[in-house]
Amino acid sequence: MRSTMSRYRRSRTGSTFFFTLVSFRRHPILCLPPIRSALRRAIEDVRQSRPFTIDAWVLMPDHLHCIWTLPDGDTDYSARWAIIKSSVSRFALVSTVSTGARNPSRIKHRDASIWQRRFHEHEIRDDRDFERHMDYIHFNPVRHGHVASAVDWPYSTFHRYVKSGVYPADWGGTPQVEAMWIE
Repeated sequence: MRSTMSRYRRSRTGSTFFFTLVSFRRHPILCLPPIRSALRRAIEDVRQSRPFTIDAWVLMPDHLHCIWTLPDGDTDYSARWAIIKSSVSRFALVSTVSTGARNPSRIKHRDASIWQRRFHEHEIRDDRDFERHMDYIHFNPVRHGHVASAVDWPYSTFHRYVKSGVYPADWGGTPQVEAMWIE
């Protein structure tokens, strides 16, 4: 275990959630520049009217994981994700990321071909749960074989945590790290 675990403990007055969102039919489009740009813009826009803190993030080609903390008394993450997903679909150059034809159900529900309709959420219970999900997020690119070490993946908050001393730069390149969150 890292000696910096206590650095995860922070004042979290609102509810903290772990999320997984997946691209439509798992097409590897989420790291493409138009999608990344649209996602960044959508998140910035939503945070203006519905604030939240991004505690951790990793963007993978076909999915993303993140941890958010919402303001005290606010648990409406669904509305935030609905707005973000809709905005990404509008902002992104969808024609450059063809993911196939939309079926009648997707047309009826006004779904674009970028996202799967649903997402997974988990309320973070305590510091240990927070730590495990942070490690899971930051190790994900290694686990999926995209890089040999967490520091090599550019679309992650791992770099922020290395700068603040939570993770050493060489963390996340060994099988022992994966064992920490698979117990």
